[in-house]
Amino acid sequence: MSASEAPVTAPCRSLRDWIDRLARSGRLAIAEPGRALRFELAGIANRLDGRQASLFPHPDGHPGSVVSGLTSDRGWMAEAMGVAPSALLARFQAAAASPLPWREVSPSEAPAQQVVHTSGIDLQALLPIPTHNEHDSGAYITAGLLIARNPRTGVQNVSIHRLQVSGPDRLGVLLLPRHAMAYLQMAEEAEADLEVAIAIGVDPLTLLASQAIAPLDQDELEIAGALHGAPLPVVRCRSNRVRVPAEAEIVIEGRVLREAREPEGPFGEFPQYYGERAPRHVIQVEAVTHRRNPLFHTIVGGGLEHLLLGGIPREATLLSHLQRSFPHVRDVHLSKGGVCRYHLHVQLDKRSEGEAKNVILGAFGGHYDIKQVVVVDTDVDIHDPREVEWAIATRFQADRDLVVIREAQGSKLDPSTRDGLGAKMGLDATVPLDAPPMRFTRIAVPGEREIELGAVLQRTDPARWTAQLGG
Repeated sequence: MSASEAPVTAPCRSLRDWIDRLARSGRLAIAEPGRALRFELAGIANRLDGRQASLFPHPDGHPGSVVSGLTSDRGWMAEAMGVAPSALLARFQAAAASPLPWREVSPSEAPAQQVVHTSGIDLQALLPIPTHNEHDSGAYITAGLLIARNPRTGVQNVSIHRLQVSGPDRLGVLLLPRHAMAYLQMAEEAEADLEVAIAIGVDPLTLLASQAIAPLDQDELEIAGALHGAPLPVVRCRSNRVRVPAEAEIVIEGRVLREAREPEGPFGEFPQYYGERAPRHVIQVEAVTHRRNPLFHTIVGGGLEHLLLGGIPREATLLSHLQRSFPHVRDVHLSKGGVCRYHLHVQLDKRSEGEAKNVILGAFGGHYDIKQVVVVDTDVDIHDPREVEWAIATRFQADRDLVVIREAQGSKLDPSTRDGLGAKMGLDATVPLDAPPMRFTRIAVPGEREIELGAVLQRTDPARWTAQLGG
C-alpha cells in the first residue's frame, strides 16, 4: 500500500494492534520458523523493505520471535497516527507542542512485566538478537528506546542508540552529545552511574515520538501520549526508578557505568556505511522483564525503517523552525537519497527575491546534519525526486543561485567529512519573480488528470492491434 493509499483510521494503540492491521491488509510476511539470526533474517527483511513487514518465528530455534519493517513506509506512519499522509507533519508538530503527561500503572497492569528476570541474566539466551550487516561486530539491539532519568530532576529522556551485546549482561552503547549524554555527565559529577531502561517492541507512535527533536527535560513519552490522544501508560522498573511503556514487549533495566569504556562497533549505520570501532560507554544490565511470548523488534541498519523513523520527526521540527522566521514556507522533506538526514527539500511560496537564500541559511541552522538544501516553488512536489531534479535543471544557475558554506559542523557519521567537519550547499531552484509570464509556465494537457483509463481503453488482446485498423 502506497502513502497516497493509506486509509485514515484511529491511532494505533499497541505493537500487536499494528501488526494485526498490517496482516489484515497483506502487509505482513511470515518467514518459515528457524531462519538464521546471523544475516539471513536481515537479508529477508531487506528484500521486503517498504512493501511488507516481516515476522520471524523462533529464529535459530530460539524461544522468542522477531519482527522487522514495521514502519518502513511514510503512509503507514500516517495511518498509525490516524491521519492522511498530507497531515503527517502537522500532527507530529501538534503533539510535540502539546505533550500529555503519562499515566503510571501498577506492575499487575503492565504486560511488560509479566515475566521478570533479575539473576543469571544472559541476553542472547533470553532474547533473539540478530546480527545484521557483514562487518557488524556482533549482535545488536537496534529498536530499543533508551530511557534515561535526569539524576537531578527525575525528568526522563527517550532516544534510540545502537546497543552492542558485549557480554551476557553487558551492552556497549554509542552516546552522542545529546540529552542522554547530558544526563550521564550530571550523574558523573555526582560520582554515580546513570539509571536507564531499554524498551523493545513498542507501538509505532511511541517509536516515532522517541525521535522528536525536543528540548532538554522534555519526556518524549509525553509526546507519544499526545500522538495517541491519551496519556501513555507507564510502569516503574523493577531495579531502578525509570518509567517505561507498560505495553512494551521487552524491557532491559540497567545503569550506564560512569567510568567504563569498552570497544564497540563497527556497525552498519543509516548512511549505509559502517560506524567505526572505538571505546564506548557501557550499560550493566540488572534486570530483564517481558510479556509472555514476547516479540523482539529489530530495525535493520540503513533500511527504510531506520531512515524514516529519524526523518519524519526531523521534518516536523525543521518545518516549525523555518516557519517561525519564514511564514511562506509550505512544506519540507528529507529525501531518501539523502538518507533522510542530509538533503532537505523546501517548498516556498516566494514573495521576494533573496528569500530562498535566507531559507537555505535558516535550514542549516535548524540541524547540523543538514548538508544540502534545495528550495523550490509550490508547483513542485518535494516528495518526488524527479520533480526536484527538474526544478534544478530548469530554474537553477550555479553562478547565481548556489550557496556554499565551508568548514561547518555536520554529521560525524558522514564519511566524507573530517570527523564531522564539512561543507554545506544550498540551491535556489525557484522562479525569478520578474520572469516573463510564459517563460516558466509548465506544460499541461487539459483534462488529463480526469481521464478514467478503464473507461477509454479496450480490453482486447493487444497482439491483435492490426485488426483495429480496418480495411
